[in-house]
Amino acid sequence: MYSANDAKISVAGAGAFGLATALRLARAGLAVTLFDPAPPGDNASGVAAGMLAPISEALFDPISRDHLALMRRARDLWPDFAEALAIPLSRAGVRIEGSDSWRAEVAKRLEQLGVSPTDVIDEDWRLDARPALAALRAAAEEAGVVFETGAVAAFQPGALTLADGRVEAFDVLVLATGPGVRDGRIAPETAALSPIKGQLLRATLLDDEAVVVRGEGVYLAPGEALAVGATMEAGRDDLAPDASATQALRQAARALRPALDLEGASVEVGVRATTPDGLPLVGWSRAPGVMLAVGARRNGWLFAPLVASMVAAYLTGDNPGPEAAAFDARRFEKA
Repeated sequence: MYSANDAKISVAGAGAFGLATALRLARAGLAVTLFDPAPPGDNASGVAAGMLAPISEALFDPISRDHLALMRRARDLWPDFAEALAIPLSRAGVRIEGSDSWRAEVAKRLEQLGVSPTDVIDEDWRLDARPALAALRAAAEEAGVVFETGAVAAFQPGALTLADGRVEAFDVLVLATGPGVRDGRIAPETAALSPIKGQLLRATLLDDEAVVVRGEGVYLAPGEALAVGATMEAGRDDLAPDASATQALRQAARALRPALDLEGASVEVGVRATTPDGLPLVGWSRAPGVMLAVGARRNGWLFAPLVASMVAAYLTGDNPGPEAAAFDARRFEKA
């Protein structure tokens, strides 16, 4: 157990998990320094539509279908979390559009999930990812989190080593970064992670409608710009835009909205890490002093408040809650 009087905490990664966790720990009175090599917002959490959408995830990502109740509980933490940070939440929902046959298939899946068939899923919400990252960072700085540029290369209690050779004294490392750590070198449990490359397009909004539109093979999420997403390229961890991979995305978007200017759209690329069951690793590693908060798949934003609370509970000796077993950082070693 750690307290404000006896611990220096380092956090690796300035995405949704890292920032939410650093903020939560700083507000608990702990001394926190966050390390990230990239400019603010330049990560997978920034390359996102900001969906807080348990139903849509269970519908369209087969690995998530058994996690609907858990994802709903995670989403329900967001209203209070967002209000405290002045992060706007859109509750306009997700509208299903497409051919009659495809919509009938979606209705069938909804029934299998125990959800009444509907063309508008009003319990799926959204936020604007980059402004939300900025709000989290500002709140963390105000709470006393120190931000340093750098990538964590190694850790043992009392010595955190950065990629540039610097060594700094910390008692704990919270590993909240993405697929770059999956070699097991810092924490052996991360060997269970695999990368997923995601590409989305940012296009000009056609109207001021707030609802997210979900079609076959694509979603259109309004915000500061329209997010047209997203590819799921398993096993890839490069950040190069790939027109061949986004071609199907463009075709599906044009089928829904022929007037979209997709030739003028920008392409954003992010790489996420996933576990075999689609849920993150959260908890103590076998590596001394290393706390894991990694492997969010497509749900980094959805799970961020929950994961931050769990990490704080582990570090302060509190009960991490009912999700501890499902998120157990060592669960794949037991298989």
